[in-house]
Amino acid sequence: MTDALYESTLQSLPLLHKGKVRDIYAVDDKRMLIVTSDRLSAFDVVLPTAIPGKGRVLTAVADFWFRKLSGILPNQLTGEDPEAVVAPGERAQVAGRSIVVKRLKALPVEAIVRGYLVGSGWADYQKTGQVCGIPLPVGLRLAQALPQALFTPSTKAAVGEHDENIDFVQCGKLLGADLAARVRDAAIRLYQAAAEYALTRGIIIADTKFEFGLDEMGTLTLIDEVLTPDSSRFWPLDQYRVGSNPPSFDKQYVRDWLTQSGWNKRAPGPELPAGVVARTAEKYEEARRRLVD
Repeated sequence: MTDALYESTLQSLPLLHKGKVRDIYAVDDKRMLIVTSDRLSAFDVVLPTAIPGKGRVLTAVADFWFRKLSGILPNQLTGEDPEAVVAPGERAQVAGRSIVVKRLKALPVEAIVRGYLVGSGWADYQKTGQVCGIPLPVGLRLAQALPQALFTPSTKAAVGEHDENIDFVQCGKLLGADLAARVRDAAIRLYQAAAEYALTRGIIIADTKFEFGLDEMGTLTLIDEVLTPDSSRFWPLDQYRVGSNPPSFDKQYVRDWLTQSGWNKRAPGPELPAGVVARTAEKYEEARRRLVD
């Protein structure tokens, strides 16, 4: 666990923002450096234990998807070498876990797409017969594929606060009706293309979260991370059964352990045992290997 990077400490660039997992630095007025740490957040709380190698896995997976899906929507990548924009003594902190991106205006919503009925969507359906205000057929079962992929946006909360699910009308009020429709359509197209590919690699993408920004021309652009084990629910195809929650290649393993531990889901989070850390690292790496190699 000695190679884990809990947080970056770059001095050669000004720090703009420290998120749950990513540290963002200004390169200049048109570019930023995003460093993906080995921090892990669960239930909107950043845990005190790092997962070694996690940041490199997230960077590799996101970079793969950005390039693969670039024909659907422009993305934030500049293609520049992150090690070239920091001081020589800081290159080890950014190697393999960083990207240089365009500075864009981030939209204030998370574009969640659900292809299967699970998680908070399943809980909502059991109570209301709907998911985020979208009516669904009666009699659907846990982990069942939905009749069509659903766009279920949420607000973007600050670190330590909870995102809030909103319906499409509320999304339209935040973004404007035209932009909200563009975001919805882009998110569903990205999800469908990724889900189709992932099936060929033995992975079901049950749901995922996209984030978007606008450039100075108003071009909708894919930003942040994309289709990683942090932002998605990945299931092994060969273990999928309707009616049960499949094991996953994502941080659901940690969420399950935290729930069983009796933690109240408020900061500070508990330290993770070495066995949980190792198993989580294995799950992230397997997701990368299956999707990217």
